[in-house]
Amino acid sequence: MKAKIAIFLFALMAGTAVFAQSGKSVEVLYFKANLACCKAKACNMLESEIQTIIEKTYTDGSVLFKEVKLADDSNKVLVEKYKAQSQTVVLVKKRKGKEISADVSDIVKQYLTDKNKEKFEADLVQRINSFIKRKK
Repeated sequence: MKAKIAIFLFALMAGTAVFAQSGKSVEVLYFKANLACCKAKACNMLESEIQTIIEKTYTDGSVLFKEVKLADDSNKVLVEKYKAQSQTVVLVKKRKGKEISADVSDIVKQYLTDKNKEKFEADLVQRINSFIKRKK
């Protein structure tokens, strides 16, 4: 029984990896800095909310959340490419061998100002859906 479950989980993960590589998925990159305690709480809260929205809305795996730590040397290329700072959020997809991206940090900043969670969720989902449909 355990072997069947392990095989099923492996097949599921392999299918998700193939789907993600086929250009039919969008990655939501959340850039995160090492911050002092009180700012870290806000940053972690925002990260959690974005991740929850994505996991709740895109259950088919078409949109993937990825945390990118600014301080990690392995992320230096991404940080420079997107001119990222703490709480920068970038949508990325590959289409026909080309990568396209969109910075949606403006809605994150608006949310941090007005604290309207419902509007933030609606705006984020709308921007992701528009980005998915975007051809260039």
